[in-house]
Amino acid sequence: MSEIRILAINPGSTSTKFAVYFEGVCMLKKTLRHSIEELSLYDNIIDQFDFRKGLIIDALVEEGFDVDKIKYIIGRGGLTYPLKSGVYLVNNRMLEHARAGIYGQHASNLGPLIADYIALQIPGAHAYVADPVVVDELDDIARFSGHPAFERRSIFHALNQKATARLHAKKIGRKYEDLSLIVAHLGGGISVGAHLNGRVIDVNNALDGEGPFSPERSGTLPVGQLIELCFSNKYEKDEIRRMVIGEGGYVAYLGTNDALDVETRAKSGDTLARKVQDALGYQVAKSIGEMAVALNGSVDAILLTGGLAYNQYLTQYISKKVKFISAVHIYPGEDELEALAMNALMVATGEVEPLNYPN
Repeated sequence: MSEIRILAINPGSTSTKFAVYFEGVCMLKKTLRHSIEELSLYDNIIDQFDFRKGLIIDALVEEGFDVDKIKYIIGRGGLTYPLKSGVYLVNNRMLEHARAGIYGQHASNLGPLIADYIALQIPGAHAYVADPVVVDELDDIARFSGHPAFERRSIFHALNQKATARLHAKKIGRKYEDLSLIVAHLGGGISVGAHLNGRVIDVNNALDGEGPFSPERSGTLPVGQLIELCFSNKYEKDEIRRMVIGEGGYVAYLGTNDALDVETRAKSGDTLARKVQDALGYQVAKSIGEMAVALNGSVDAILLTGGLAYNQYLTQYISKKVKFISAVHIYPGEDELEALAMNALMVATGEVEPLNYPN
């Protein structure tokens, strides 16, 4: 059997990350950063397709990789149909939905498009996505919002949450499917999920306005005040959306989305920076408490992951508030490329069967 070669692709809002794995070992990992000036040339995210896939192909050639030997191309999944957790073979329907952004515009929509394009250039290659942001395993009761015109949606950091949960299960010698966990992904967006026996039965919609605020997002806002703001004639729709996504949280309070800068300011005596950082931790802790209720108070562990989990002050703040629920474990950072590659490797070795995206 020939060596299993995998290309993993993770498009982000201002970067495109990719990595090449041989037999599960990372041989190359790159982050291609995109300036605001570069991205401003495109009217929408999908228009960036040629630009981003060209950079990946050029970088692979420059590094001297024989692209024709890479048979498994896996991209981050985008805002397509709600799906159960798993690895999906990219098909035309998925590509159509990614282009249209049927659940919203996000850089992750480029994941299946770029993976499919590259796979089509290689004889015998196939394109996949794994645990896209629209993984939906919610209990029916968790879908109720309070009014039938609004249904709660499952849009969260499924790839990293699932990978962290499985990593913890492996570490303690248990099966993920046998555990009751709360996983908090702390990054530019924040999602807190209740994992019960391998399913995320409740989680906040981290994309557009639910849960804790984050470095860039406002999270749950007082609805009455938001309604008044919407009809005040002071703001356009796009301005209000930016308040919620992109210019909320740290950006709104402190003028930056750089969590390290906020921590540095807090340490140097900036009282507002300290209060805002504490408020973020406070809201995360409250969300963890909500998810403990979803799990009937029976929680094997609480896992903190994502880029903000490197901040010891923040993780200690959260841990002190929630340790009465269960032990807290810190898994800082997020390696979504490795998570993608491991999912592709499971397909390559026959450990899992790829799923079909619904028509």
